Amino acid sequence: MTDEPNFVQKARREKLDALVAAGVAPFAYGFDRTHQAADAVASLADGVEEGPSVRVAGRLVAWRGHGKTAFAHLADASGKIQLYFRKDELGETAFGQLALYDIGDVVGVDGPLMRTRTGEVTVRVSSVELLAKSLRPLPYGKEEVVDGVTVRHSGFADPEQRYRQRYADLAVHPEVRALFVARTRLITAIRGFLDGRGFLEVETPILQPLYGGAAARPFTTHHNALDMPLFLRIADELYLKRLIVGGFDRVYEIGHDFRNEGIDRTHNPEFTMLEFYQGLADYQEMMTVVEALLLHAADAVRAVPGVGDTVPVLAAPFPRIDWVGSLSAALGRDVMGMSERELAAAAKQQGIEKVDTMSRPKLLDELFGALVESRIVDPTFVVDYPVELSPLAKPKRGNPTLTERFELFARGRELANAFSELNDPIDQRQRFEAQGRLRAAGDEEATGVDEDYLRAMEYGMPPMGGVGIGIDRLFMYLTDTANIRDAILFPTMRPE
Repeated sequence: MTDEPNFVQKARREKLDALVAAGVAPFAYGFDRTHQAADAVASLADGVEEGPSVRVAGRLVAWRGHGKTAFAHLADASGKIQLYFRKDELGETAFGQLALYDIGDVVGVDGPLMRTRTGEVTVRVSSVELLAKSLRPLPYGKEEVVDGVTVRHSGFADPEQRYRQRYADLAVHPEVRALFVARTRLITAIRGFLDGRGFLEVETPILQPLYGGAAARPFTTHHNALDMPLFLRIADELYLKRLIVGGFDRVYEIGHDFRNEGIDRTHNPEFTMLEFYQGLADYQEMMTVVEALLLHAADAVRAVPGVGDTVPVLAAPFPRIDWVGSLSAALGRDVMGMSERELAAAAKQQGIEKVDTMSRPKLLDELFGALVESRIVDPTFVVDYPVELSPLAKPKRGNPTLTERFELFARGRELANAFSELNDPIDQRQRFEAQGRLRAAGDEEATGVDEDYLRAMEYGMPPMGGVGIGIDRLFMYLTDTANIRDAILFPTMRPE
């Protein structure tokens, strides 16, 4: 069901009809642009009063009529430029049709550059073409002059509506566009970093017959032709490690993973992950790679105008703390010596909900999140996790109750997860079977036994280090963004 048009929308439809009746095509096929707005402004040197003709296109964001003249501002992806319309320049018919234009219309103009008495670079319009009529007003808000500076107050303040209508949010908030430019620069920088170190970018299946590589509840679907259930992947890990068996030395993938879990300020069901695997490396070496990657990524985001001021200054090496030691210190006792009942009691004391349904690994994970993870501010590696929390990591040399695993945390959020990857198929089978028992007991996040992955391991899996980095959370950290929905162009939302 569509909304009934209000009086403003009706007025715009009437203007559309009048333009069509006058022979004006309101939705063009294209426009031969020579300059973006910022380039046109920059092309008129300081002190120069007139310049060459330019052809610019964009959205009308301001309009001031003065009888036989009018001023407007046109905005495109690069910025804004002023337009100057004169009746004697355009002719009576074309100038008269300007009354049928609205704020938000997309137009293309042609004309020489000039500088006004106030010094503003302006296009003296010799011809104007309507490229797209705006039938719904964008929520620009009001403008006021504060200390000689024009300030526009947002007319689109409701965050829920901004997420639902990201196209309108982007159209009226240049700072939001800058944020997502920075996100793209981040991903480009990551690719360049890994490509420069000899990693090969690959693509692995999103639809999988078995899900694995993480502890998470999957989305389930059904393939009609094969008459079989399939799962949206929760991680890229197991397929990427198969490629190391196949002879690739270093591989990575940047793609979407899906977890059928709750939605909050740091979780979206669909999210972007980077995973990369380096043959013959262990978790100690991967820590140095992660440090270098984050410093490189931070520099790329810092270089984006309007965003870079928020990026923290990082310095390697990052601090390192033990998982067991840090949680034991927070609890005031040795966590590894606590029974499941004692862990449950400690979790209840911390206000953790649904404790009675949790397995021992889940209790350990929740306690760590509440007592250690949430309190880490600066980038810090937490190392050497219990084996029951890490079904895909190698045992720690000298202490088989722990694994060679690290996670990177900052500002209370996980940024990276990495292992010395388990390459013993016998040990891996035992851990898969333990996960299967947890799943049978009701742990929806536990995985089962992946026989094909075990077969791949039995051909001989080289030792390797593997890393997973949540792109959304990394971007949130670098830009000081509080809500993951602000870091994703089109976040998952409940229907209106």
